[in-house]
Amino acid sequence: MAERKEYDRRKQPRKKPSKLLEGDVDINYKNVELLQNFITERKKIAPRRMTGNSASQQRIISREIKKARHMALLPYTVNHK
Repeated sequence: MAERKEYDRRKQPRKKPSKLLEGDVDINYKNVELLQNFITERKKIAPRRMTGNSASQQRIISREIKKARHMALLPYTVNHK
């Protein structure tokens, strides 16, 4: 009979570390290069499970992305033809 592989159920996949933990980073709507890391290709705000942020970091980032969109520093949607 075929042997069953033993899987360790306690072993969970490692979470992706946040880009904000790399150093002393200022989260500001003027820092467009940083905010573009947290936006998908379709220009939506990326969820926490993709970015690895904590809940408080995600709230701050989403608020700053919305400010940057209002100031026309970031687009709301992808350009349509």
